[in-house]
Amino acid sequence: MKFRMLLWALGLMMKKASKNNPDFKKQLAGKDFSFQIQTQDGNIARHFVVKDERIKSKGGAVKDPAFSISFKDADTGIYIMTAKDKNAFMKGIQEKDIKIDGDLSLVMWFQSIVKHVKPKSKKKK
Repeated sequence: MKFRMLLWALGLMMKKASKNNPDFKKQLAGKDFSFQIQTQDGNIARHFVVKDERIKSKGGAVKDPAFSISFKDADTGIYIMTAKDKNAFMKGIQEKDIKIDGDLSLVMWFQSIVKHVKPKSKKKK
């Protein structure tokens, strides 16, 4: 359930950023495709649609996504997606905890835009 909520929250944050963040919107310019993030067994999946400088998401898989990121299981997905270690994603791929299908250049693009949607940490006073 936590992984499903994490994917939902990611969709919500990207939707908000696509409305309010000029740097994020710039990264969406000219893009028109869908992608999905899921568990390898497909029990948990959420797809994201990039179109008209916006991102929308919906639960479930989509037919023919431009790319998909599949985590070994929900716990692995949560661990890697929330890891502070910048190398966790690459390590997950190397250890076969993550499987990527589709356009790798778009996966790299996705990784570059996620930095615009992460909650900002509170500064110490």
